[in-house]
Amino acid sequence: MADVLSRENLEALYCWEAEDHVPRRPELTEFRRRLRYHQARWREANGYPIGSQPIAPRSDGGPARAVGSRLELADAKETGANFLTAGALDAARARTSFIEPHQSFDHQRLWADLLSPVAMAFNLFGDLAADLRLADRAVHTWWPDVPGTVCDVRFAHSPGRLDPAWLGNLVAFDVGFVLDLGDGTQGIVGVVTAYHDVNRRQPPKPSRLPRYREITERSGFFGPGAIDAVNGTELIHIWLDHLLVLSMLQHPSRDWGWGRLVVVHSAGNTDFADACSRYGALLVDQSTFASATIEDLLDANVVPARTAAALRDRYLPG
Repeated sequence: MADVLSRENLEALYCWEAEDHVPRRPELTEFRRRLRYHQARWREANGYPIGSQPIAPRSDGGPARAVGSRLELADAKETGANFLTAGALDAARARTSFIEPHQSFDHQRLWADLLSPVAMAFNLFGDLAADLRLADRAVHTWWPDVPGTVCDVRFAHSPGRLDPAWLGNLVAFDVGFVLDLGDGTQGIVGVVTAYHDVNRRQPPKPSRLPRYREITERSGFFGPGAIDAVNGTELIHIWLDHLLVLSMLQHPSRDWGWGRLVVVHSAGNTDFADACSRYGALLVDQSTFASATIEDLLDANVVPARTAAALRDRYLPG
């Protein structure tokens, strides 16, 4: 593997990218390079044209460089090559056919970036969106304590971006499994996905922090010092994803009676595994937060066998 990940071999497949380097984390740097290299080899094995940086060619004909882990944008849009099944492609086309208010959704990465975690969400869950009975079986196999029945699967979804009655920012779930709780209310399993990604420190906008504090403190799920442990740290993104679920449970409409955030990441992504463990330790009640690996989901044998095999081949280097 050391030879495979040499700079020479990575450059040969247009996979030597500075952004893959994680300071003082050599194992994570190697992991990210391995995933990029794996995606480039998958693209070549399937005969898909190589993509570029920038993803879309410049209108002025300016320079672009080849990137092995990307698809050529026009071809990718036409063929749907970033999606592994008809269900995933149908779900992607359906979701890109409408706009949720204030959505922030990178369509270019969705169609052409083989490392996109949003595209991975469509690949993992697209077949479930086409079959709600299968979706319900999958959700209750993965998380047996989830109440109700799956009645909808929503991709790149927020109940209300920038609306202070919810969270008041642009955070959205990669996929949301909506539950019919049988009492006139709904539940949500909000899923965010990570593949090649790492967590980065980011301070919240000062104007939004009071709302974040309000939701956190009102929930009763966090232990002492939790806000200081997440605010402005590399845990902030998980915190905000979790707060979106909690804002739904606290919404004045009382339409949402149950909720959970689930972070799905590859087992080799030690950054997300560590972040989820550290975040969970800040909670005095973990009923609204969980994490799972891609391998966990596939090993449960509820995703159709052909889809699971395609997912393993695409996303999990041997």
